Amino acid sequence: MFKGAIIVKDYIYADKFFFTSGTKGPGYLELVDGLFGEYSAELPEKFSGEVIDYTGKWIAPGLVDTHIHGYANHDVMDNDADGLKIMSEKLLSCGVTSFLPTTLTSSQERLKEVAATIASVKADVTGAKIQGIYFEGPFFTEEHKGAQNPSYFGDPDLDVFHDWQKAAEGLIKKIALAPERQGVKEFVKTVTDEGVVVSLGHSDATLTQAQAAVEAGASVFVHAYNGMRGLNHREPGMVGALLTLQHVYSELICDGHHVHPKACELLIDKVGADHIALITDCMMAGGMPDGNYQLGEFPVVVKDGTARLSEGNLAGSILKLKEAIKNVVAWGLATPEEAIMMGSLVPAMSCKIDDVCGSIKKGRAADFIVLTPQMDLYATYLDGSKRYTAQ
Repeated sequence: MFKGAIIVKDYIYADKFFFTSGTKGPGYLELVDGLFGEYSAELPEKFSGEVIDYTGKWIAPGLVDTHIHGYANHDVMDNDADGLKIMSEKLLSCGVTSFLPTTLTSSQERLKEVAATIASVKADVTGAKIQGIYFEGPFFTEEHKGAQNPSYFGDPDLDVFHDWQKAAEGLIKKIALAPERQGVKEFVKTVTDEGVVVSLGHSDATLTQAQAAVEAGASVFVHAYNGMRGLNHREPGMVGALLTLQHVYSELICDGHHVHPKACELLIDKVGADHIALITDCMMAGGMPDGNYQLGEFPVVVKDGTARLSEGNLAGSILKLKEAIKNVVAWGLATPEEAIMMGSLVPAMSCKIDDVCGSIKKGRAADFIVLTPQMDLYATYLDGSKRYTAQ
């Protein structure tokens, strides 16, 4: 924005601002041509532009959903470019400004097609930004298959992965696998050296097997407690691994259905909020009324706040990320500062996309949310422009 040679700077005024180093406020945050500028406690004497007054409100980084299969009646596995654009727009109402479209286990060819479609539409979405792709599978084991189709399961294959990555134009940022599959160590070491994050889940692995995968480079556990061998005093299993191994992140679904709040509390207390990435694992019924939907190839019934397969197993969620950050505060598990960190910076760090999203920093795209002190979403901004206002 220019007036002659003068750069026009707008200012956001609010009671509190959430930075990586802590909170500040009340004060003023510059917005310069869609980017974050300087923060100051006082308004400069001379400035151009306008002051956007959010007295009584808080300013936080836009939320980052790194595990989401669908929203607003669209599924990533539909392989529909227009559907991804609609998801992108609708996610702004959840406070999400960046996300990783997440695949499900399917045929090698279908996954290649979906990867290519996401890559082709990345630059065209006008809502929440696609910051990469998350391949959830298909290198899983049947004991904890969840809503994944076991007919496509197999051992990790570097040639197959590189074929997917080529179709994705390098956009695959994270891939999940079960540590007990054959060839895991070589696969994990190779793809992590290539900059791809490996997450562990849908697995009956022992603590020793999980530890070997982490030592090879894996660094995230898929939706903690769900789809994995539980904690036993004689075999700690996958849950024991995520509770005790160092320098790893855990995805956590805080909808009150997937994980009991007390189990959430145990994990947060044990590993710290700075190692918890709040995710939704949301499927296409997110933002939609109760009824019958699809999750990949499986029919799902959405009722009473849950999405379930015909046999009753949970099949993803209908959680909104703005609800997750509110829940952990309401449950007494985290401060607002910790909750916002778990919904923005930590997910971004866990997927190595924190160079483009997850925090308020000078020179970065001004993607942020406005919250009430009750942790309710009031507005969502993208590139410095207000794109969503709560009714």
